[in-house]
Amino acid sequence: MPNAFKTAVLLGAMSALLLFLGQALGGAQGLVIGFLFAVVTNFGSYWFSDKIVLAMYSAKLADPSSRLYRAVERLSQRAGLPMPKVYIIPQPSPNAFATGRNPEHAAVAATEGILQMLNDDELEGVIAHELAHVKHRDILISSIAATLAATIMMVARMAMWFGPGHRDDDRDGSPVAGILMMLLAPLAAGLIQAAISRSREFAADAGGAAIAGQPNGLVNALRKIEGASRRVPLDANPATAHMFIIKPFSLSGAMSLFSTHPPTEQRIAALLGPTRY
Repeated sequence: MPNAFKTAVLLGAMSALLLFLGQALGGAQGLVIGFLFAVVTNFGSYWFSDKIVLAMYSAKLADPSSRLYRAVERLSQRAGLPMPKVYIIPQPSPNAFATGRNPEHAAVAATEGILQMLNDDELEGVIAHELAHVKHRDILISSIAATLAATIMMVARMAMWFGPGHRDDDRDGSPVAGILMMLLAPLAAGLIQAAISRSREFAADAGGAAIAGQPNGLVNALRKIEGASRRVPLDANPATAHMFIIKPFSLSGAMSLFSTHPPTEQRIAALLGPTRY
């Protein structure tokens, strides 16, 4: 599958970037440290990324009698998926995401704001989009990308204090290369992460429309969420921005190259076009 191959290449590039960052900062020893960081990060992402992200947004388990839980239950049965865990995020900004390492360990989370703003058809469109991510197994890849990006940014920031200029012996690592990597590694990590996310949003939109049975609910939801998100931005961690159905607008202002989502107008046009499925 071309999309899966592209994603694997991008994830490999992000892991390689972490190795190069370690080598630039600490030579051979730094390369080993970077490799260990990459291994630990990918392992941790596989097993714990869902818990980390849900805790980051103070998500709470939804009541089984709630409107959100019932919608997820109904649509997951329609999609032929195991019932995921359902969470509510105590944020007024409308948004939603899915997480988990596979369909058997998935979770769907929605903000209080989205539940207050959307009608039933629109909420089903959003939930169906997130379940399409689960069905396509996008959520593990997204979680790994988020954790790798956060690790690269963390290492680059640490290097500002403990990088090439602070070592007694620079024989194995180039100070100039180290400084460049400190500046460029987070930029490159963001570009790779955004490319991974954008390549999967259109497929999740189409898959969500198929699960819901029609695209209009998702189309109307995207319009509403984008407009409301501009007025009430979500306080989001940049490393997790790509997981949401709409980019949190507290992170707006970046060029389209860095955007984790395609333009909403393009997504709507694709949903309403003759080849939407």
